[in-house]
Amino acid sequence: MTSGIAVLAAADVSAQDTRRARLVEFLLVGGATLVLFPLAWLFRSVAGLDDAELAVGFTAFYAAYVINDPHFTVTYLLFYKGARRWAFGAEIARAQRARWIVAGIVVPLGLAAWAALALALRSAAALGWMIQLMYLLVGWHYVKQGFGVVTVLSARRGVRIDPRERAAILFHCYAGWAFAWANPATPAGDYEEKGVVYTALAHPRWLELTAAVVLALSIAALAAVLVARWQREGRTLPLAPLGGLLITVWSWAIFSAADPLVRYVIPALHSIQYLYFVWLMKRNEARAEEGPPAFGRPVAVRVGLLALTAVALGVLVFHVGPTFLDTAFGPRLAPGGGTTGPLGETPYFAAIFVFVNIHHYFMDHVIWRRENPDTRWLRDPAPG
Repeated sequence: MTSGIAVLAAADVSAQDTRRARLVEFLLVGGATLVLFPLAWLFRSVAGLDDAELAVGFTAFYAAYVINDPHFTVTYLLFYKGARRWAFGAEIARAQRARWIVAGIVVPLGLAAWAALALALRSAAALGWMIQLMYLLVGWHYVKQGFGVVTVLSARRGVRIDPRERAAILFHCYAGWAFAWANPATPAGDYEEKGVVYTALAHPRWLELTAAVVLALSIAALAAVLVARWQREGRTLPLAPLGGLLITVWSWAIFSAADPLVRYVIPALHSIQYLYFVWLMKRNEARAEEGPPAFGRPVAVRVGLLALTAVALGVLVFHVGPTFLDTAFGPRLAPGGGTTGPLGETPYFAAIFVFVNIHHYFMDHVIWRRENPDTRWLRDPAPG
């Protein structure tokens, strides 16, 4: 009798741990956004919009040192580790090797040449086109990461997404990306990014309406496959992975400007979502290699060193390096003050920022594909 009670108590504790772990996982992959909306509304009500924006913007700026910046730089640590194996290894599929060469060699060389030419010519227009490419691709990057959330976390819960569901989810992701970029309809005009003043392309009304129709069709397609699964199995896709996908597409891409405070932290939320999967993959890899025959470093040491290296590299790439270059080679202010032209006072920072963003998108497209053997470390069971 006593042993039976003990077993039931242990099972109850285990179930509670599982629910707690899955709740934390949901918050990390996007669910925290649902908590931030009411908190942001309350903060605005108490402090006023101006003071609230100042506080949140200040916090987001300095939080980037340990969240946003490392999420970019850790990609380089993952991507270029074992570069010889990626480019020439027989265990890497030929198509995946070709993707690595394009993302790891062709793209950065092309971007570097583009940025160098723009800086040499002091051409805000040339750098502006690079900035517009970044804004076009950022939505693709966000929704693709949302797709990864639903596929990976569903698989970790033992739920397989069939080809029809996969196609519908991708259709919805790409349609959301297209609508987010096309909306709202705006004429061509001058914009500023990191000090660079450039003329952006017009987003005509017909493009916005076309993208809206495609988005509506994608909603119908996604709803159809979810209903079909419910009719077939009596359940839909797991709610936390599905929620992570929908929050990514709708809150971070389509309606990213819905709340004036939450929009400041969307890049951080996206970065946390990304870093969770990096942690998951590297933790599981370290666990497997901690014991015999490798007898590698403890998990905490390996993951901690990766995190510290990413933070240090982020400070170098986004702060120390650009500051040095802009100070040494950037435009000089006239003795009595005055403008520095359309490239602004920090053209090297702008160029490096855009370069890293765009390159990050391409590297991610290689790292997180099923063809990458390292993604096997994401396939351990879900929490609990």
